[in-house]
Amino acid sequence: MDRCTELSLNPSAVRTRLCRFIRRGCASAGRRRAVLGLSGGLDSAVVCYLAAEALGPENVLAVTMPYATSSPASLADALEVVARTGVQRQHVDITPFVDPLFAALPDMDRRRKGNAMARARMIVLYDRSEAFQGLVLGTGNKTEILLGYSTLYGDSACALAPIGDLYKTQVRQLAAALNVPESILAKPPTADLWPGQTDEDDLGLTYAEADAILHLLFDARLSPAQVQNRGYREEAVRRVCDLVRKNRFKRRLPRVARIGAGA
Repeated sequence: MDRCTELSLNPSAVRTRLCRFIRRGCASAGRRRAVLGLSGGLDSAVVCYLAAEALGPENVLAVTMPYATSSPASLADALEVVARTGVQRQHVDITPFVDPLFAALPDMDRRRKGNAMARARMIVLYDRSEAFQGLVLGTGNKTEILLGYSTLYGDSACALAPIGDLYKTQVRQLAAALNVPESILAKPPTADLWPGQTDEDDLGLTYAEADAILHLLFDARLSPAQVQNRGYREEAVRRVCDLVRKNRFKRRLPRVARIGAGA
């Protein structure tokens, strides 16, 4: 079993709420502009569409930041999103930033390199946000946040997280309603950190299965045993629970040791 009908949403209502969230979030910080990293993937495409609608395309800067091994198809998809939304775009190749680090630390495995790339991209985004005078919009979804499928101070860093309360399958529903390009809707989700990498391979779960289990655990407040009784695999439920527990620290502000009375 890997589907949960309770994850269905009203795309029109959600679209309205998220656009209002972006406008109000920027206004509360005294800003009228926004910046985001545009990878050519589903999540960043949806956030780009929402930002363009909320703020006007002239007030949105989408930054494409490939590495030498990034898929050309991903960049092509990102450019199609820019063309359809009319947002501004800047292109920054992060290869010259991170290659010296990789050369200095030849023992770095793929995961460490992926983390370095994610943090290099966030350096670029926050620099562009200062120059453009716009808030950085996050592109992480609820599934990634709960499972810890992100790089701390990398792709998890942002000022506003418009789709942070939408599961991946819900983001897909919203994307279809926004008329996101079919090439983006159809391809397997990937962080494009190395050739052939996919999110679901990394997680060991399909997004449909993970979302259904997370929904039952967090929204329906069922115990792991009760989720299994609904027909979900014991191994999958255990995997989700382990990831949620191990990555809890990513969802919290750093803990401060209390010394003074006003701490």
